[in-house]
Amino acid sequence: MTGTTELITGLNEHAPGFIRMLGGRIVDVDLERASCVFEFNISKNFCHSIDIVQGGFITAMLDAAMSHAIFAVDQSITSVSSLEIKTSYLAPTRAGCLRVEGRVIKASYKTAFFEGAITNSDGELTATSSSVAKLGRVAPAAD
Repeated sequence: MTGTTELITGLNEHAPGFIRMLGGRIVDVDLERASCVFEFNISKNFCHSIDIVQGGFITAMLDAAMSHAIFAVDQSITSVSSLEIKTSYLAPTRAGCLRVEGRVIKASYKTAFFEGAITNSDGELTATSSSVAKLGRVAPAAD
């Protein structure tokens, strides 16, 4: 693991309910690459056509990984509000264990650009994403 155990534990403890609902947890953080890796164990309850994960859930997993990447590298950030998300579906994403990585491409004080990717348990890339988000930060201390 390239990230610190304490950071990963803290991020997992504060994860929104939908991440737990989708069987997700952070398994790695790489501060140098500004990336965050989730493992999601998706049940067939989130699928159509027997075992193909519905696209909205795919985008939600990618969005979670991308936003948590910036939470990991900058603790002054309190919120990440998506302005735009593009998801490309490259192959069917099937129920089971998925690896979802999000990475900060560039960040300014108020805006960040992200990339994300999902791979299945066979290592096949099934979906990618890019996103632009507005960042909320801790208010500066008054003098």
